[in-house]
Amino acid sequence: MRQIIDFFVRNKNFILFLSLFSFSLILIFSNSRYHSSLVLNSTNSITGNIFETTSSISSYFKLKNENESLNTENKYLKKIIYNYSSTSNDSLKYEVFNSKIIKNSYSLNNNYLTINAGIIDSIAEDMGVVSNKGIIGVTDRISKNYSRVISILNTKLNLNAKLKKSNHFGVLNWNGMSNSTIQLMDLPKQTKINIGDTIITGGNSFIFPEGILIGNVLSYKLDDTQNYIEAEIGLFNDMTSIKNVYVIKNNHLAELKKLNE
Repeated sequence: MRQIIDFFVRNKNFILFLSLFSFSLILIFSNSRYHSSLVLNSTNSITGNIFETTSSISSYFKLKNENESLNTENKYLKKIIYNYSSTSNDSLKYEVFNSKIIKNSYSLNNNYLTINAGIIDSIAEDMGVVSNKGIIGVTDRISKNYSRVISILNTKLNLNAKLKKSNHFGVLNWNGMSNSTIQLMDLPKQTKINIGDTIITGGNSFIFPEGILIGNVLSYKLDDTQNYIEAEIGLFNDMTSIKNVYVIKNNHLAELKKLNE
């Protein structure tokens, strides 16, 4: 108690000043609409900024859950689409799994990706990998928790593809040049093709269902034999910036492989 009294005695001048100053402010703001409005507006501005910041932080932490929910919804939609024309009476032909890319190369001749799904997630070799914009590649090595994917930007990967507007098929193979384009070879000479035409998966593959987007035609010409068309295809996917992907399992794959041995 003695220390408190000593404190007030030592600081009596400052305390008196602070009291008079506070009293003056109260008189000013209680009798002046201008100053009252100024304080109110300042308080509202500060409070608004606090609420806005709090809302932004809350939205940031909710974003991950919203993205996961959206990916799950997309997975089920893709499953419905892929099985629309291939559903048998006893089972679905295609299953779809969510995954994320954790490693990606796109500047080599033979590029690969790594996804965070493996054996425990029902992933196996020779499963198609796609994004919302088109095909990414094919799984080729599987561990317990991860899988390696042969990228579409790999000179060793050949895929069946066709023009969306017709049933003219060709072979999709990357020439190792630009990571934004791929080449469609062996289109029949009589194919009616135009700049801007959409290229999709052909459906003659055991890996991808028919109709998955690949890209559009940038240019085309006859090959050296003058019997087939070679087309330059601009990829819908930006292969340098992809994260969320979907893995497609063909439940009939083993049966089809055995039949074609």
